[in-house]
Amino acid sequence: MGTSIEKEIEELRNTIREHDYRYYVLAEPTISDEEYDKLMRRLIELETKYPHLRTPDSPTQRVGGQPLKEFPTVTHRTPMLSLANAYTEEELLDFDRRVRDNIASEQIQYMCELKYDGVALSLTYDHGILVLGATRGDGISGDDITQNVKTIHSIPLRLRAAINPPTYLEVRGEVYMNRADFETMNEERRLAGEKTFANPRNSVAGTLKLQDPSLVAQRPLQFVAYYLRGDRAPLHHSECLKQLEAYGFPTCKQSKLCHSIHEVIEYWKYWEQHRNDLPFDIDGIVVKVNSLEQQERLGAIAKSPRWAIACKFAARHAETQLRSIILQVGRLGTITPVAVLEPVYLGGTTISRATLHNEDYIRNLDVRISDFVLIEKGGDVIPKVSAVIKEKRPPSAVPYQFPPMCPVCNAPLYRPKGEINYYCENSNCPAQLKGRITHFASRGAMDIEGLGEANVEQLVDLHYLHNCADIYDLHQKQRELESLERWGKKKVQNLLDAIERSKQQPFHRVLYALGIRHVGASVAQRIVEKFCIIDKIQNATVEELTAVQGIGPEIAESIVRYFQNASNRTLIERLRKAGLQFEIQPPIETKYTTLAGKTFVLTGTLASMTRDEAKRKIESLGGRVTSSVSKNTDYVIVGTDAGAKLDKARALGITTLDENQFLAMISHNE
Repeated sequence: MGTSIEKEIEELRNTIREHDYRYYVLAEPTISDEEYDKLMRRLIELETKYPHLRTPDSPTQRVGGQPLKEFPTVTHRTPMLSLANAYTEEELLDFDRRVRDNIASEQIQYMCELKYDGVALSLTYDHGILVLGATRGDGISGDDITQNVKTIHSIPLRLRAAINPPTYLEVRGEVYMNRADFETMNEERRLAGEKTFANPRNSVAGTLKLQDPSLVAQRPLQFVAYYLRGDRAPLHHSECLKQLEAYGFPTCKQSKLCHSIHEVIEYWKYWEQHRNDLPFDIDGIVVKVNSLEQQERLGAIAKSPRWAIACKFAARHAETQLRSIILQVGRLGTITPVAVLEPVYLGGTTISRATLHNEDYIRNLDVRISDFVLIEKGGDVIPKVSAVIKEKRPPSAVPYQFPPMCPVCNAPLYRPKGEINYYCENSNCPAQLKGRITHFASRGAMDIEGLGEANVEQLVDLHYLHNCADIYDLHQKQRELESLERWGKKKVQNLLDAIERSKQQPFHRVLYALGIRHVGASVAQRIVEKFCIIDKIQNATVEELTAVQGIGPEIAESIVRYFQNASNRTLIERLRKAGLQFEIQPPIETKYTTLAGKTFVLTGTLASMTRDEAKRKIESLGGRVTSSVSKNTDYVIVGTDAGAKLDKARALGITTLDENQFLAMISHNE
């Protein structure tokens, strides 16, 4: 074989990549499908004949590999935080005020983009090659769905226009479907006698969970990028979007750089009126502080960044009749009234139930059974009863009386003074127990496949599960489980294997799985990083807990109350004996040296260590590493192929160190 074959293969790959970009990203194809197929067939032929020349980023590798039994879990290098929401102009103005209070006397620009109604995705590139695609998960960790991601043609397997690609790059964005593609797919499924999807977002979420990439490849998935971090990253979000386009990613074509909050409001209102003109669904806009350096200074609270906000559109409405009101019991005993409705189509789904929130909400609206009501989807997601059409009220409609007893266990309901919710006071209520166990076994917690809501309900009703610790004793009931209807040996063994694997879940996910009120995934992570072992958390005071960033008095008091309960401590001891993780290694003790309190920025590639290793070394010596250069930066460590950060450091007069100077500095302090 000569070099001519290698050259032909590389030319074919580059040609196909270019046509993929023009078709899937620009929507401007320049060749026919037949011509494209001819190129692809030739590349497949050559790679089959010379398999040692096949590469992971080849266009032929978009669908490859065997179906997976499960998705590995990966930890995000930077948490994928959720955004706070604004529904009114006043809430958006409050956001602007908070930003200005923290970034005083500086110009602030906002970058506005459409909020695609899809599923968030993180992509990692190593020297320009896609190596990882991961779901958001709980924000701290998600599923490795790389093989599924490779089937999405608008995601480049190799960065475009990157002759000297960055060593590390993370891109985030949204996977979605165009409405026309969704309707066509649903029609094909209907004609084939298959179940149709409720809306595009649900179909995307379900598709990404498929464990056979060849099936994923058959779905019309699209991708839009909105986040870029890594080596040589730009200094502003608007520049990040331009760089993403240069790398071959589709971005929001309707994005706009706004110089005032009033421009943002105009953008928001415009797209609220013109959302139906788009080929895809959106449920609002996203507003971000444009400067990445300002973003870093603003930071984040426990769940969301302070430098961004999602501005939701006003809810859509539909009229229907209320058939009855039922009560749902949450895992913490919270009683939520739910309206059972005459089914009505709204915002892409058929609605048959909607929340009524609480007793006061029902009384204030004067909702009565048999009333005609207006339904809206709050934030275009959760349906609720928003108004009563009183002129249509039938004579038989009477005021609703909140029942005094739990609908599940018949225990008395109580409403604490100053609160709006009723609670079931029986901690052994089957509904609460089922909710707690389902939460414990959920993906974001212990991730026990096979312990979904239906199976949990069955096992609780059969008295196999009385609490979460009983899960780890199910192997003793293997024969009884195998004899259950619709179970069998394989299903039971799969469940027992999943239970055993769950023992390796990290401590922060175990803490989240316990279901402590107000303790979400990110709060659990912060607590674990601070205290390191369950014994210290159990004995922590409100004052010690509120000293943790992002933990307020309400969260702290909830944690203290939880661990004051003797049955909760007994549960934890059983889980610890079962082998669950209740401890992490304490962080390396920081040395207070001449690096202490100093702020460093790393740019370019270091020969003697990775940038992560350099970051850990600086932090172990008391320094702090940030991602962008500002007037608060003390040193910029400059490796080879340094980018714009070096230019900014020089412009601001900040001290720069080459690799040898940096090594000498840390050697002197060790």
